[in-house]
Amino acid sequence: MATVQECRQALDRLAAKLEASAASGGKRIDLDRTLACRVTDLGVAFHARLAGGRLQDITDGDDPRAKITLTTTSDDLVALVEGRLDFARAMATRRVSIGASPFDLLKLRKLL
Repeated sequence: MATVQECRQALDRLAAKLEASAASGGKRIDLDRTLACRVTDLGVAFHARLAGGRLQDITDGDDPRAKITLTTTSDDLVALVEGRLDFARAMATRRVSIGASPFDLLKLRKLL
């Protein structure tokens, strides 16, 4: 089981990847939404803002009003960010759950 610190570092790495992609003109999500990441096995959550293709202001704690939610275990979160776990397969096997409007899901698939 990954630690809370390792999960936080994984989210920081994800933010860096999105930043690099947006800066280089690569895959970019044109959304301005709040995002909550819930780590079930540790009983912790993080929240941030997804804006301009960037993940900004990552903060400890849940945001129950978040427009997009990602729910997973600590190990799966780290594996997703590191590229060791395929996102589509994780969704199909329910290792990862995303809560978002259908419109937002269509936009988010650009990241996958």
